[in-house]
Amino acid sequence: MSDLDESVSGDAWDITIVSEPFTTGSEDVGTALARLQGHARERGWDLVVGLTELPLHDHEGHHLLVQTDPERRTAVLSLPALGGLRMHTRARRAVRSLVSGMADPQTQDAHRVALPRLRGRWRLLMGMVLANRPWLLVPGLKSALVAALATGAVATINSTVWVLANSLSWWRLVVATVASVALVVGWLVIDGELWDRPDDDSAQARERSRLYNASTLLTLMTGVLICYAALFVVNLAWALFILDPDLMGGYLNASVGYRELFVLAWFVASAATVGGGLGTGLESDEAIRAAAYSKREEDRRDRLARGREPT
Repeated sequence: MSDLDESVSGDAWDITIVSEPFTTGSEDVGTALARLQGHARERGWDLVVGLTELPLHDHEGHHLLVQTDPERRTAVLSLPALGGLRMHTRARRAVRSLVSGMADPQTQDAHRVALPRLRGRWRLLMGMVLANRPWLLVPGLKSALVAALATGAVATINSTVWVLANSLSWWRLVVATVASVALVVGWLVIDGELWDRPDDDSAQARERSRLYNASTLLTLMTGVLICYAALFVVNLAWALFILDPDLMGGYLNASVGYRELFVLAWFVASAATVGGGLGTGLESDEAIRAAAYSKREEDRRDRLARGREPT
C-alpha cells in the first residue's frame, strides 16, 4: 500500500480491499462501472478501482483494458488484458496510474483503453490462460497420471512395443504426441462438460463463448502437456535403468543406443497418455472445472445467489 501513498500526493489513503464475484453481466463495462459506483455510494468511498479476471468489452464489441469515470472516481481494469507476463507488476503500475489520474481534480473526462483487434485479442487470450493457472490441472489429473505411469512401466519392457517404437519415423512420433494430447483434452472437455455455449444469438455472446472456449482448450492443452512431459521423463529414466541396450539390440537384430531408448520413451509416453487419460475418471472435478471460464462463471452465479438468500 505504500506504493500507492508515494504515487499520489496529499494525505495518506485508507485502503479497503473487497473480493466478490462478478458475473458475465459485468463483462459489459457500463454495468461493471455502475456496480462499482453503487458500492462507493453505499460505503462512502472517495475512489474505487475494480480488478476483474473477466474480459471486458464495450457496446461495440471491442475488448477493453480499462474504463474510467473520473467524475465519479470509478475505474475497472481487466487483468487478463494486461497479458500473461509480469501481470502483478503491470497491475500495480496500472492501479497507481488510475488512482493518480482520478485523484487529480483537473481530470474529469471519462476514457477507455481498447485493445488492438488482433494483437490485443491474443494478449487477452494468453492472460486468460495464465489466469486459469494450467499447472494446477496436474493434481486433478493425478489418477490418470498414475495410471499412465503404470501403463508406461509395463509397456517399456514389452518386446512388441520395442518393435513398434523402432519402426516409427520422427513424424509418426510427432503425430502420436499430438493425437494423444488432443484425445485427452477432448475427453476432459466432454467428461467435464466444459464447452461454453452462447446465452443468446447476439454477436457479443458468440464472441464471449469463442474466447472462453479458446482459453479453456489452451489451458487444458498446457496442463496435459505438462503431464506428458513428466511422463516422458519418468519413462526415459525407467528405460535407462531397466533396459540393457545389448539385449534390445539382439531382439531387434539392430544396434541399439540411447537414441532408441529416447524414441521408446517418447512412443510409450504417447500410448500411456491415451491409456491413462481415457481409462480413468477425474481425480478432482473442481481442478478441471477451474480451467474453464464458463464453469467459474457458474460458480460466481451460485455464490451471488447464495449471498442474496435470506438468512
